[in-house]
Amino acid sequence: MTSLIPAQTRKAKVLVVDDDKIVLRAVSEILSREGYQVVAIDDAVEGLSAVKDPSIDVACLDINMPHLSGMDLLKAIKQTRPDVEVIMMTAFATVETAVQAVKVGAYDYLTKPFENIDVLSLAVARAAEKKALHDRTRVLEEALAGRNQFEDLVGQSSQMRSVYKLVETVSYSTATVLIQGESGTGKELVARAIHYRSPRKDKPFVAVNCSALTDTLLESELFGHMKGSFTGAVNNKKGLFEAADGGTIFLDEIGDIPAATQVRLLRVLQEGEVKRVGANDTMKVDVRVIAATNVDLAKAKETGKFREDLFYRLNVITVQLPPLRDRPDDIPMLAQHFLKLYAAKAGKKVTTITPGAMEALTTARWVGNVRELENCMERAVVLCAGPQVELEELPAEIRNNRQAGGDVEVFSLAHLPYAEAKKLAMRAFERRYLSTLLERAGNNVSQASRAAGVDRSNFRRLLKQYEVGGRSMKGDSGADDTESDEIAA
Repeated sequence: MTSLIPAQTRKAKVLVVDDDKIVLRAVSEILSREGYQVVAIDDAVEGLSAVKDPSIDVACLDINMPHLSGMDLLKAIKQTRPDVEVIMMTAFATVETAVQAVKVGAYDYLTKPFENIDVLSLAVARAAEKKALHDRTRVLEEALAGRNQFEDLVGQSSQMRSVYKLVETVSYSTATVLIQGESGTGKELVARAIHYRSPRKDKPFVAVNCSALTDTLLESELFGHMKGSFTGAVNNKKGLFEAADGGTIFLDEIGDIPAATQVRLLRVLQEGEVKRVGANDTMKVDVRVIAATNVDLAKAKETGKFREDLFYRLNVITVQLPPLRDRPDDIPMLAQHFLKLYAAKAGKKVTTITPGAMEALTTARWVGNVRELENCMERAVVLCAGPQVELEELPAEIRNNRQAGGDVEVFSLAHLPYAEAKKLAMRAFERRYLSTLLERAGNNVSQASRAAGVDRSNFRRLLKQYEVGGRSMKGDSGADDTESDEIAA
């Protein structure tokens, strides 16, 4: 399976259509020097055929061309390839034409002759980045739509595929299942997936958190009680085992139940019988038990904190849920899933996550596992003012973990394969390097680029790529750029 972890995308493929062969050659040379794949065509009709190539990401179109105008070509492209980002170029710019182009779907509108080559390069870079972001979002959405429906379980990593396979296998049996995993990994979701794939799916699914109740209340909740059996027992009460008769009961945090309750639970598992607190008679129940814990029951058994006979009764089939840090390939899909969920709830049109934000999510440690990631995405949607989640809208601890150095950074990447960890570590280094240079230069791009020994054009593209800087950057107008070549109209 192809990894969904964000990586540095390939250089975009750019279609350039202009009937002026001098301009066509100049634009092609500029973009080729930037590393783009360029398809140069001097006829608009031929350009319409060329854009059908699915590998085309960005199109740069002259407006005034014979046979088919650039505006007509733009409309045709948006009908046949709406995913292609289009930049319009003209020597006869008017506000009306610019507004019309944007309304039809143009990403940008440039006037020839260009002020300098940066104007074109940056426009194409931004358009290519937007196209790549939409492509990645589409891949995630398709993966979400095409995944096997295991309720709200999300993931395509090898670990989760093993979980899905085991869920399918055990669903049709009546055997007791023990689900083990850290807090927040989705143990109840697995229990529900097992129940709703079993012959008991039309019967009750009853969930109880054993650690949330006192000893006396837990027994009363599980097994019921008779009137007068203890202070406050003013009526007979049916227990949860009775309520789940014919279905499934999910006992979460079973490692926390007291010794006396363990004895009563063992009887239910062995005999299929429950006795209400204060009752003399037992009653038969047909209940499948699924238990979950973040405690190592094997160790608890050895130390005497958990009954050995109950452990073996529960540990018939074990499902081990991996922590989120051990399946980083699933993080982009999970993040997109929660983004879509909470954007719909909030009524906000937030559809994508920027590469920088996604990288931060992917390399975070996620001590709280999927639950923590869900909370993070809910917060990001609330704070998000635009159509995409930015790095700044993530919690500080997630952003800081991404930018941390030394042992902390190495520790946070230790769960990844070597090649992936090395790639992300290099990106983190490059980001810190750029941030430090820019800070020392007082956010002056020209000064920082000279210190780096990189021309300002490339330095600005690096800042954009790694989401460093912002509106506070100085010396960014292009006025002092040594590469101020103009392209003739």
